[in-house]
Amino acid sequence: MTDRARATRERILVAAERLYAEHGVLAVSNRQISEAAGQGNNTAVGYHFGTRAELVRAIVRKHTGSIERLRDRRLGQGHAELRDWLGCLVHPTTEHLAGLGTPTWFARFAAQVMTEPSLRAVIVEETLTSPSLARTLAGLYRCLPGLPAEVRAERNDITRLVLMHALAERERALAEGAGTPAAGWRDTATALTDVLAGLWLAPVTEQLQ
Repeated sequence: MTDRARATRERILVAAERLYAEHGVLAVSNRQISEAAGQGNNTAVGYHFGTRAELVRAIVRKHTGSIERLRDRRLGQGHAELRDWLGCLVHPTTEHLAGLGTPTWFARFAAQVMTEPSLRAVIVEETLTSPSLARTLAGLYRCLPGLPAEVRAERNDITRLVLMHALAERERALAEGAGTPAAGWRDTATALTDVLAGLWLAPVTEQLQ
């Protein structure tokens, strides 16, 4: 791939991520992305990425490598407590977002994609199946050996929803210059870790048959 082609691909990725984050994935056309990326040819998106799903996948991969490295580094520090493992869920993403500066769009982009059934599998394949995330969840589960499997699965789903939408809301507030409860991404991560600790340690109500 030539330097010019790489630069074009990068401009398309940046434009698509922003537009998808702000307007929703299906509301944005390839023509709009091409125009935002400064491409006179309306077929540029299809030429470089093929389908919408592959464009979404490329955007996700642009970020997941950094998040994976940050999580691996945190895992290498050694952990034993529940909050340590929850920190491995939260901090890598907030550290990555903090490193991007302001504004960012990835948290809102991810939230938009996860609510679109035709593209949700892309996020699942690229982010929720990472080796470091699997190690983190295994450590988390070891801290709660008595938690029934069905409860564990449900709280895992709720954790994902809380993280995804809380990060997207903070990102939106920062982009719009609105006030945020936490001073920075690190404080946001600490607050989310507190919330998730309460979620995972909450009592389990026995269901009546």
